[in-house]
Amino acid sequence: MPRFTLIVCLPVLLLAAPVRAAEPPSGNTTAPTPAAPPPDLYDIGKSLFDAYAPPEVKAQYEFVSREQFDGLVGGLQKAFATGSFDELAAYEQQVKDTIAALRLAPGNEDYADWLAARLDDIEAAKEAAKPPPPPVPGVPVPPPPAAPGVPLYDLWLRRLKGRPVPANAAAYMPGLKAAFIAQGLPAAFAWLAEVESSLNPKARSPAGARGLYQLMPETARLLGLSTFLPDDRTDPYKSARASAQLLRRLREHFGSWPLALAAYNAGEGRIDRALEKGHATTYAEIAGTLPAETRLYVPKVLATLALREGVDPSGLPAPGRIPAAP
Repeated sequence: MPRFTLIVCLPVLLLAAPVRAAEPPSGNTTAPTPAAPPPDLYDIGKSLFDAYAPPEVKAQYEFVSREQFDGLVGGLQKAFATGSFDELAAYEQQVKDTIAALRLAPGNEDYADWLAARLDDIEAAKEAAKPPPPPVPGVPVPPPPAAPGVPLYDLWLRRLKGRPVPANAAAYMPGLKAAFIAQGLPAAFAWLAEVESSLNPKARSPAGARGLYQLMPETARLLGLSTFLPDDRTDPYKSARASAQLLRRLREHFGSWPLALAAYNAGEGRIDRALEKGHATTYAEIAGTLPAETRLYVPKVLATLALREGVDPSGLPAPGRIPAAP
C-alpha cells in the first residue's frame, strides 16, 4: 500500500469496524441521548474511507453507521456518567486502539489528547475495581497515604508517581499560575490543565468541552469568553483566568476544595443535590453517589498537585484577596 494511502486510512479505523467485530461492552450501548461526536468527524472519516481505503481493507472492514458511531461515543460517556468502575474498565482496549489510530495521522491530536486523559481514568477505574490482596499473616498493613476525606487519593499517588511532566509545561505553567494567583487561588491549581487536557490548548471532547481546562461552551460564555471566531477557550491564559474564576466561586460556595473540584467536574447543581439528599457536608460522604468520572477526577487532581508542587492537598488555603490590578 502506498505510504500516503496508509496515513490517510489509519485514522478512520476509529470509525471502521471489522466485519465480525465484537459488540461494544454490554450495558453501555444504549444511552438514551448519546452525545453526538464532533459535527464533521463522521462525514470526513467516511469520505476518506470511501476514497482511499484499498479493496483489501474494505473487504475486512465495513464503515460503521452513524447510529453505531454515536452509540459508541454515547456509551463511553454514559459509563463515565452513570456506570460502575467495571463498566468503565470494559472500554480500555477500544480506547487504546482508537488513540493509536488517531496518533498515526496529523490533524487528530486534539481528539487524541482528550481521549488519552480519559484512558488514564479508565485504567485507574480498572485498578480501583480489583479486590484488595489478602493480608499476609504476621505482616502489618501500613496505612495508605491519603488526603483526608478523598477516596482513591492513594491510588492516584501510585499511578502518577514518576510520570514525566508534559513537554510544554515549562512554556505554559508560569502564565497559567499567574492567572490563578490573580484570582487569589493557590498557584498549584494551574495543574488542572494537565488532568483536563494533557496541557494541549486545543484539546476537545465529543461533548463540546475545549481548551486546557475543558470548559463547556455555556460555562465559557458565562465566564466572559467567546466560543466562536475566535474560541477563547483555546487561548491558554484566557482559559486559565476563566477556570480560576469558576474554581474560586465553587470553593467559596462549598467551603472545601474536594467539593469544589467535584462541582467543577460534575456541576454545581449536582453536588448541591447530593449533599442535600445525603444530609451531608463533606466530599467523603457523597463520593459513592457521584459519577465514576468525578470519583476519579477529584483524587487525581489533588494527587497531581501534590506531586507537581510538593503541597499537602489537605492544607491548601481558601481563596485569598484578589490582588489589585497594577
